[in-house]
Amino acid sequence: MSAHTAAATPNSATLDPVTLAVLKGRLEQIADEMDATLYRSAFNPIIAEAHDACHGLYDAQSGDTLVQGKSGLPVFVGAMAFAVRAAARVAQERGGMIDGDTWLFNDPYEGGTHANDFKLVRPFFRNGQLFCYLASAAHWHDVGGAVPGNYNPAATECWQEAVQIPPVRIVRQGQLDGDVLAILRANTRLPDSLWGDLNGQLAALELGVKRLDGLLDEYGDAVVLQAMGELRKRALVLMRAHIQNLPDGCYSFDDVLDNDGVKDELLTIALDMTVHGDRMTLDFSRTSPQCAGPVNISRATAVAACYVALKHVFPDVPANAGVLDAVDFVLPEGLVITAERPRPVGGYTETILRMIDVIFSATALADPNRAVAHAYGTINALSIAGHRTDAARKGQRWVMFSFFGGGHGGHSTGDGLSHSNAPISTATIPPLEILEAAYPVRFTEWSLRPNSGGDGTHRGGLGAVYEIELLEDSAEAFIFGERGKAAPKGIAGGSEALPNVFSYQQNGQWHKPPMVSKMLGIRLKKGERVRLETPGGGGWGPAAGRDDQARQHDVTLGYVSDAITTSSKVKP
Repeated sequence: MSAHTAAATPNSATLDPVTLAVLKGRLEQIADEMDATLYRSAFNPIIAEAHDACHGLYDAQSGDTLVQGKSGLPVFVGAMAFAVRAAARVAQERGGMIDGDTWLFNDPYEGGTHANDFKLVRPFFRNGQLFCYLASAAHWHDVGGAVPGNYNPAATECWQEAVQIPPVRIVRQGQLDGDVLAILRANTRLPDSLWGDLNGQLAALELGVKRLDGLLDEYGDAVVLQAMGELRKRALVLMRAHIQNLPDGCYSFDDVLDNDGVKDELLTIALDMTVHGDRMTLDFSRTSPQCAGPVNISRATAVAACYVALKHVFPDVPANAGVLDAVDFVLPEGLVITAERPRPVGGYTETILRMIDVIFSATALADPNRAVAHAYGTINALSIAGHRTDAARKGQRWVMFSFFGGGHGGHSTGDGLSHSNAPISTATIPPLEILEAAYPVRFTEWSLRPNSGGDGTHRGGLGAVYEIELLEDSAEAFIFGERGKAAPKGIAGGSEALPNVFSYQQNGQWHKPPMVSKMLGIRLKKGERVRLETPGGGGWGPAAGRDDQARQHDVTLGYVSDAITTSSKVKP
């Protein structure tokens, strides 16, 4: 018996704090190593460079989140609990989970998010018994559908977005299923990218099995299980304490989406947040009904978005299912945030960002020092695609898909981050050098957007300007964004940021989309450009409270103009 096992036996009533802290770090390290394995082996820049993926450990009985890493997307981790349950349910209908199997699917209604995000679920066995699940989620570059890259702003049903894969065994008792692989490769414009990304996820899960076996051999199965349960209890205790510190009451906040990409009408995301003692209720009943276009999300995605928002508000709470154990949800069926098949859900990112915004603002009504002003609120999913014309690669398909950054909101202790990624994730914006090396495009501008952050005691971070020139003879572009009509809002008296602006060239003239932030079928010729001017973050606190030295610093660095600084100093 190892020294560790002897020091903390399964019969112990509680684990000593040092052992618990060590096991917490070791478990998180397993997820971190799985993340790193995928990032280093994926073919797709959205995974390899932007880190649009995650890994975690999930409960053998409930499927609830036990452990997540520090570099994977938190929204994936929250949604993957639903994915694990879906895979377990289907497996039960087909003979049960078997050691050595790995299940794969992209069903957004069961596992959350959208069809680009492929979930792999691997049961982990010890001595013939199911111990837990290891799971991987990653954004595949292209999986069929009407639009390269799959962000189809005009989709009215899920089949127009991407191929739909229910839970199936991609690995059977250690052997890759060639039939399933053939179906996957036949339904993508980029089969080599798909093959590389799938292998990266499988390798990450294999490493996770190896690392978890090693940890259990060292500490003992019962001790590690006890630690997992204790960490969830700690998360619940902290959540209850934080909620208890908020004043009892009902705090309501509404925000909007520009449109659904099909009908140019605003859609409302509405929250009534009730605090009573040490419990919180998030009631989204007043939210708009499910819509024709692809800004719908499933219930699984909605719950995952709330998980991410609450982790931002209460950052010291351990990242596991205990975050939600003190929270009650009211999510009636048939809303834009509880949509059902076949409603399109490809633009889920835009809707969950608005859910996070309303949770931040409702929290600010209870305690402005706890909340953050709105971030820029859109990933601006942009796809440019065409065929190569050079002799060496003539006719070869290329698809550049990427998302872009903006400003984060100010908060009680400082200004918001400039040119950062969306608060749904820890992903990074793909570097322009990688995009230019991989695709026939040139970035003629990549800069901060002056004056884009909301004014306040603490200023919102700046958005960015991206201008992209096509170097091939022709291509087609697609944009799926938000915040073109309703800008990110400040809190506690802070000002809103500048809204999103997308434009494109045609025959020497600049144009804007009829739907403001969404458009497909933009035909580009060589030398023509598309341009994104992304929102900043909202401001925190009254503008009159900003320090004169901070304002002068903003002017010196070109973050704001002198005229705006002067007018902001005038007190009402």
